[in-house]
Amino acid sequence: MFFFGKRNKSVNMEKKNLPVHIAIFMDGNGRWALKRGLPRSAGHREGANNLKKIVRYSDEIGIKYLTVYAFSTENWTRPKDEVIALMSLLLEFLKNADREIAGKNIKIKIIGDSNGLTDEIKKEIIRVTENTKGNNGLTLVIALNYGSRSEIVEMVRRIAIDVKKGGLKTDAINEQLVSDYLYTAGIPDPDLVIRPSGENRLSNFLLWQSSYAEFWYSNILWPDFSKNDLLNAIEEYQKRNRRYGGVDK
Repeated sequence: MFFFGKRNKSVNMEKKNLPVHIAIFMDGNGRWALKRGLPRSAGHREGANNLKKIVRYSDEIGIKYLTVYAFSTENWTRPKDEVIALMSLLLEFLKNADREIAGKNIKIKIIGDSNGLTDEIKKEIIRVTENTKGNNGLTLVIALNYGSRSEIVEMVRRIAIDVKKGGLKTDAINEQLVSDYLYTAGIPDPDLVIRPSGENRLSNFLLWQSSYAEFWYSNILWPDFSKNDLLNAIEEYQKRNRRYGGVDK
C-alpha cells in the first residue's frame, strides 16, 4: 500500500504501535538548493543538518532503528565536484557524529562497500562505530557507498566461499541465513520506508530487507522534512493492516 503524505496539522500517533525500524531516503537536497539559487552542495549540507534533528527526534519517540540512504554506489556517476563535496560532508559528519548525535546514547553503524572510500573516511567509520557500540538507544544505520544489488551479489559470493570451504552445507541455506550474510545482519527488516522528494521507486535500497515494508511517499524535499512529517508517516503506518501475504483473521 502506498500513501502520498500531506503535512497534516494534527497527528494522532500511537506510542504502542511504533515501527521498530524506519528507513529513509534523504532525497531532494540538490533540488532544494537549486530552488533557492544555491549550489547543490548547500542542499546536501542542509540535508545533513536535518538528519541530526530527525535522528534525535526518532530516538525521543522510541524508534529503535533508523536507516538512511547517504550515498549509493550509483552516486559516483554524479559530477566530480559534487561527489567531492559529498565525501567532504560525509567525513565532517562522521567526525562529529559521536559528539553531536551519539552523545544522546545513539549507536552508529555504517553499511555498504568501503572500497572507493578514502582512508580517512574508513578510519572515521571504524572510530565512530567503536565509540558508540556500547550505546543502547536508537541505532542509526548509515548506508554509505551502498547498493542493494551489490550487497546481494556479495552475500552470494560469501555463501559460495563458505560452502566451498566445507563450513556450510547447501541444505542450511534459507532466508534467515541469507539475511545473516547481508550488510544488515542482526538488524530487523524495516517496517516503514519513507521517501520524500516526489520519487516513487526503491532505487537499489534495501531490496531484500524491504520485501514486506510499508511505504510512505511525499513531495517534500528532504531538507524540509520535519518532525511533523515523520509523525504523519508513522500515523499512516499505524493505520495499515500488515498481513504478510496472509488474510485477515
